[in-house]
Amino acid sequence: MSAQSSSWTSFVKSIASYNGDLSSLTAPPFILSPVSQVEYSQYWAEHPQLLVAPTKLTTDDGAPRAEVDAMALKRMIAVTKWFISTLRSQYCSRNESMGSEKKPLNPFLGEVFVGHWQDDVGETTLLSEQVSHHPPMTAYAINNDATDTHLQGYNQIKATFSATSINVKQFGHALLRYGSLNEDYLITLPPLHIEGLLVASPFVELEGKSYIQCSNGMIAVIEYSGRGYVTGKKNTFKARIYPDVLSSNKKEKALVTIGGQWSGKSYIAKGHSSPSSKDELFYDANEISPEKLAVKPIEKQHPLESRKAWQKVAEAVKKGDFDLIHEEKSKIENEQRELRKEEAASGKPWQQRWFSLVDYDAADAPEDRFLTLCNFANLSAKNCPSGSLKGSKHDSGEAKHWRFVPSKWKEEKEITLV
Repeated sequence: MSAQSSSWTSFVKSIASYNGDLSSLTAPPFILSPVSQVEYSQYWAEHPQLLVAPTKLTTDDGAPRAEVDAMALKRMIAVTKWFISTLRSQYCSRNESMGSEKKPLNPFLGEVFVGHWQDDVGETTLLSEQVSHHPPMTAYAINNDATDTHLQGYNQIKATFSATSINVKQFGHALLRYGSLNEDYLITLPPLHIEGLLVASPFVELEGKSYIQCSNGMIAVIEYSGRGYVTGKKNTFKARIYPDVLSSNKKEKALVTIGGQWSGKSYIAKGHSSPSSKDELFYDANEISPEKLAVKPIEKQHPLESRKAWQKVAEAVKKGDFDLIHEEKSKIENEQRELRKEEAASGKPWQQRWFSLVDYDAADAPEDRFLTLCNFANLSAKNCPSGSLKGSKHDSGEAKHWRFVPSKWKEEKEITLV
């Protein structure tokens, strides 16, 4: 047995016997990605054209109600297409580029990643920040001012081992606002599991449900499934769009149904029946290449920017120098521990850069369209996994959520996009 195979076997045994959140475990060097988790926020907008597409789907003032409703449905379909377009890079890109799923580098508190896309829809900017380390949470804000499109959100994962796979609950959500339409969308995150551990070739499969709720009342319910032992295809999904939440309990009320593979081709049909390849093509994940995010050269980056901070670790990962990986990672981790000790001693905790934690249970909590969207969809405003329904067994925790503060970015002096 090779040294790497032996290390992999030991790693699988260690996670199988671990009772807590696996996210806190140190992964063996050979399963590490050279990329920090804080960079993953870019996957939300690597197709800027799809992100802003709904802004073009409008009706004239005084248009008949039927026309207004039809255009609203087209916008929800467009938002669903954008969301599906984000999944392949989020959950397949490591398999495609590295041969198997890799564990990203754990961001340190205050780590940031910034960049922008420039194309026919104007400049789309990305701000990503590690706002918490225990538990690890990444917040992000993506803005396209030319179309008044604004996306923000945050995510956290909790992982546990079950039988031969790792089960992951995703906490957090995304809020998408089209200012020119005065329309908002709440997007929740699906659960997932990581298979292939026993053969040292891990891969991600989504499961369960996620939701897209619009302020116009429409809701998309997306169900995920994968390849079973006998039948089925990997990365399969089915999304049904309903005119309102009450209708979503009965699939025959669906206005359209979308189905296929989120990593490949999917199709769309009217009504509730599952579409097939004979129906209209909805999206082909292999047809549209992601647009590359423009990031400053490392030498011009701030020390807290991800690629600058992790440069030596990333180089060691790419070279497969396990000793150097451990050495360089330890330097960063020890520096962070010392900073936390200094902050505790001085009574001055770390201040987040562009985001603030809002407590919606507080008496002075601000009004937020997020709460209205939750009420529309009967989703919990609590910090629960994957947008659980109110009253469910997962409806627990505090109603605290990270929110982008634009004024903080406007006042930023140290970190720039270019």
